[in-house]
Amino acid sequence: MGNNQKQRVLVVDDEEDIIEILTYNLEKEGYEVNSAGDGINAVKKAAIFKPDIILLDIMMPNQDGVETCRQLRDNPDLKNTFIIFLTARSEEYSEVAAFDVGADDYIHKPIKPRALVSRIAALFRREIKKEGDTTRITIKDLIIDRTSFTLLKDGELIVLPKKEFELIHFLAKNPNTVFSRDELLKNIWGTDVIVLARTVDVHIRKIREKIGEDYIFTVKGVGYKFNS
Repeated sequence: MGNNQKQRVLVVDDEEDIIEILTYNLEKEGYEVNSAGDGINAVKKAAIFKPDIILLDIMMPNQDGVETCRQLRDNPDLKNTFIIFLTARSEEYSEVAAFDVGADDYIHKPIKPRALVSRIAALFRREIKKEGDTTRITIKDLIIDRTSFTLLKDGELIVLPKKEFELIHFLAKNPNTVFSRDELLKNIWGTDVIVLARTVDVHIRKIREKIGEDYIFTVKGVGYKFNS
């Protein structure tokens, strides 16, 4: 993302006035912007446009934002794309569902364009910082390669969404160190994003389902560690 090309943003919302306001403010900041009015078109446009970031409404006709995010995360070409949910809903289960399907951030409406632009910039800054991390980690039968965002177990490719990959990469590069949920939230999601602590538990559970129970251990009352 840190090249000379414009960073691309796909705005997905069924309210035309929101699309217009966000497009105007993002283009003014130098982003290349495309838009879609519902989730089905968003999946199609994202496959062609290949955005660096997607701003995704939750409540939309034809297909809601949660299902749309799930489909977007199934596209390997979008594995490094940030997805930010924009929603008028405030229920906890909606936020959990959003992070459960791979959201990077969750912003409540009404949207303040300048604050949104600041949040987007913070996501990109954090990604640039992470690019300096150890690129390839080999522990037991796992090979975790940050350059290609791939994980191999016994030579077999295991597909992980972005946040699941970042979580196991962070734990694996700090083996046998116990991290609390708050520490993991800070290092993976950053301080600019307000995320529920149980989001960490959901991501750990999903990682275990894919690679087994023998790598990430729960330390009761404290947090999680990667056992080398």
